[in-house]
Amino acid sequence: MSTLDHEQVLIRTGPRSGLPVIVAVHSTTLGQAVGGCRLWRYADWRDGLADALRLSAGMTAKCAVAGLANGGGKTVVAIPEGAELDAAMRRAVLDDVADAITSLDGMYATGPDVGTTPQDMAVIGERTPHVFCRPAQHGGSGDSSPATALGTLAALRATSRRLHGTRALAGVRLSLVGLGSVGMRLAHLLADDGADLLVSDVDPAKRAKNKELRATWVSPEQALTADVDILVPAALGGLLTEDVVPRLRCSAIAGPANNQLATAAVADLLHRRGIIWVPDYVVSAGGVINALTVELHHETPDKARERVEAIEHTVTDLLDTADQRQVTPAQAATEQARLRLDTPRLAST
Repeated sequence: MSTLDHEQVLIRTGPRSGLPVIVAVHSTTLGQAVGGCRLWRYADWRDGLADALRLSAGMTAKCAVAGLANGGGKTVVAIPEGAELDAAMRRAVLDDVADAITSLDGMYATGPDVGTTPQDMAVIGERTPHVFCRPAQHGGSGDSSPATALGTLAALRATSRRLHGTRALAGVRLSLVGLGSVGMRLAHLLADDGADLLVSDVDPAKRAKNKELRATWVSPEQALTADVDILVPAALGGLLTEDVVPRLRCSAIAGPANNQLATAAVADLLHRRGIIWVPDYVVSAGGVINALTVELHHETPDKARERVEAIEHTVTDLLDTADQRQVTPAQAATEQARLRLDTPRLAST
């Protein structure tokens, strides 16, 4: 049996919705666990559990490397394939989520994720204070997507400096896979910087927005293996498999999609091919940095933006450390996270 390294995993059938509600708290070593609430369709609810376990562990690493005084958690509501949530059912789901979070007595706070919005967080916030990224009129910091996109841009500047000796992205060839809320904002930021941009999405309707981006539209399959400087995954996870690594033609990979690696072994395969992979949880930290800086630490939006843009320095230091220690960036990030998580334990002994 695999070892469960989470502090607590709550699984219950929502009394109102009848759907599986899963809250995985990976670590509170550094402080309250935080992580998004995902409403997604799964063939089996246990696939949702696997997602929650994986994503919550990633949040712990994200917070640790970003220097945040928080641990990692995740909420997943496993919706059966083919099921639709009408307004009443959605409300029932959100109330079930709120009650599950309340039962943890402040151990964990949630925010938006795939399938949820800041307005959904306002609904959850009616029953529990342990929520962030509510709309501004409800006392929250709102949509985290702009800050996530800005943080990704900062990470791409650091990656460009490693490849070309300059943080400028003008003329740098990038392939952006996924034009969701973060991906579309990032595409506009990259276009404004003069990047040579390929874009793709599984939804062909997104192609209509391509004209304003001045980008080349390709299929997701073409985008993944395009001959570019940097591949930017911005869709759902599991994109980088052992089978796809030999077909990649990029020099580096840095994007905001969670869980990009199908297996941990893919990081080593990329390294052996000479492809720099910047860990996704480092690249995508902008949203949670912004929300926690504004909502928990009550600092100004300007200070939050400064901290988000500091992801550029985090990635630069990470790549330098990986070179000095002759390890992959993934190993360097893991070691950095582990060191920070061990520090409170060492201080208390």
